[in-house]
Amino acid sequence: MKYQRLLLSLIVLTSLSFVVSAQTDAQKPQSDSQKSFDKLKTLAGPWEGRVTTTPSEPSMGDMSVVDISLRITSRGNAMVHEMKAAGTADDPTRYDHPVTMFYLDSDRLMLTHYCDAGNRPRMVARSSPDGKTVEFDFLDLSGGTEYGHMHHAVFTFIDANHHTEDWTYMMPGDKPMRAHFDLQRTK
Repeated sequence: MKYQRLLLSLIVLTSLSFVVSAQTDAQKPQSDSQKSFDKLKTLAGPWEGRVTTTPSEPSMGDMSVVDISLRITSRGNAMVHEMKAAGTADDPTRYDHPVTMFYLDSDRLMLTHYCDAGNRPRMVARSSPDGKTVEFDFLDLSGGTEYGHMHHAVFTFIDANHHTEDWTYMMPGDKPMRAHFDLQRTK
């Protein structure tokens, strides 16, 4: 009988600790980083759009229209952003095909860009007060800068089927080149 009471007491205490823990988690306000990450996740899916560069870059002719794929992975803990020129084969050994990963690192929303230039810049996010823009500022870089590196990114949410991306690439000699992507969701 004592054994049964002890077992029942342990079960009740364990159940109560789960309930209290769940209530505590539910009451925690979401961090700005988590809100921004959740907002970025709404972009999951295929996108297509025009690219304009400043200064104008004639060699981007085949990249004037791009396909972008955004997908959530790792049980929702990361998001993959892949870009390629529209109409090109999905062959990253022959064509530019940069990949960017978004993820939370403690209380920071991070971006790591796996660049065709052979380096990996990391950036940290900050959100606009209205939540319509997530801006990523340069943090650090792995790999060389001989061919330049990605330095800044801004995602602007227009509606569920339209967003823009502004990327700043630092050319050799720290000359910025800006690329503006006006993207529409494709079906």
